[in-house]
Amino acid sequence: MDTDAIHKALANPVRRQILQWLKDPHRHFAEQEYPLDFGVCCKLIDQRTGLSQSTVSAHLATLQRAGLVTTRRVGQFVFFQRNEEVIKTFLDQLNDGL
Repeated sequence: MDTDAIHKALANPVRRQILQWLKDPHRHFAEQEYPLDFGVCCKLIDQRTGLSQSTVSAHLATLQRAGLVTTRRVGQFVFFQRNEEVIKTFLDQLNDGL
């Protein structure tokens, strides 16, 4: 786990918002055609943020490099899910260290 990469990823409010949405995908992305067990399609995340596709892709790539999200490709679509194990480990370390 790269703690510095996680801190960098969490320093941006858009990335924190994406993680919050992914925490409860049934509430925030109920309109998705594919099962939410796959994760959330990046197209829906793009639409929800109101930012350009390239900007959202950069944010998602930062979250992925930090290990905070995982991806799954189904055909031409890429789906994103929170990596709860990494998030829990990070929060536990943060709590223990401070």
